[in-house]
Amino acid sequence: MELSIRNVRKDFGATPALHEVSLDIRSGELIALLGPSGSGKTTLLRLIAGLEAPSAGTVFFGEDDASRRSVQERQVGFVFQHYALFRHMTVLENIGFGLSVRPRAQRPARAEIRRRAEELLDLVQLSGLGQRYPAQLSGGQRQRVALARALAIEPRVLLLDEPFGALDAQVRKDLRRWLREIHDRTGHTTVFVTHDQEEALELADRVVVMSQGRIEQVGTPDEVYDRPAVPFVHRFIGESSQVPVRIADGQLWLDDRALGLPASGSGEAVLFFRPHQVEVLSGCGGCLAGTVTGSRRLAGTRRLELELGGGRHRVEIDVPIEHPAATRSQISFRPRTWRVYPAAGDGSAAPAATPAPEPEQTAIEPLALYSIR
Repeated sequence: MELSIRNVRKDFGATPALHEVSLDIRSGELIALLGPSGSGKTTLLRLIAGLEAPSAGTVFFGEDDASRRSVQERQVGFVFQHYALFRHMTVLENIGFGLSVRPRAQRPARAEIRRRAEELLDLVQLSGLGQRYPAQLSGGQRQRVALARALAIEPRVLLLDEPFGALDAQVRKDLRRWLREIHDRTGHTTVFVTHDQEEALELADRVVVMSQGRIEQVGTPDEVYDRPAVPFVHRFIGESSQVPVRIADGQLWLDDRALGLPASGSGEAVLFFRPHQVEVLSGCGGCLAGTVTGSRRLAGTRRLELELGGGRHRVEIDVPIEHPAATRSQISFRPRTWRVYPAAGDGSAAPAATPAPEPEQTAIEPLALYSIR
């Protein structure tokens, strides 16, 4: 089932939650709506489900305008963060509930409902637990039951709202892999909401990055991580450092120091780079140089905190674990991959005024994406 959201706006009283959002979702695709709290991702999911009506705009299921249709008419499966299982029902009864409450003319026979529930119980790898009650299951098992219940009604679209948010880290990792396998086996069009970037990058075919009720970028996990379209995406996905710079004479400058990084155009800008994408130098005539103010172990590397420009700017870089850097020592480096964005009037990176296009549609681009191999 293809979904198409066209110029959707949602207001709660005088408070806008979504601003003219448009998004196309392909049939069989697994899409992540990713963003911080208040970005509008859950509101968008609820509009797709029919739990909220748009203030303006249209939601299409295929070619059908579903904007004013009920949840039942849209035939969506919904999985919530806190399971929403019926405590007085067994696992099998919970899974078959959506089928058992259908109008009599559409309701399968009791034996068929049980057969379907047992089939789904096997699919979610909980065979033999059908007669248990939710209180007798772990959190991860309850979420599997919730997904099986959503699948039982044979939904046209499967929607998940922070499905793993209530679980501990290791269970979340296990369920992420399992959900991707289930999606690949069933082929449902699936949309899930998360604020966990690792979850979105690992699971989704495409990631929709949202902020303040707008879509900032839509792209594959590689596209939104490696080619962020706007400063917000660069800050939100992965880790990054930023430095205000000036473009002149075909390169970047920090104060009166040429950084040896090529750039086109002129004027004030902001340089972004990721801590692990830097090259440490023994000295240079054109590079970034700073004073080490802190150091900490980070898995197999060491993360250094640096002051640049006489202490006016702070950045972080990763170095090998055996690097001899000590507090207050000097270190020179150059980003291997970096991104340059125009500066706003206050010297910060200019935000996107409208939703950014997908990376392959480069109508609006930051000043540059550079990589040195």
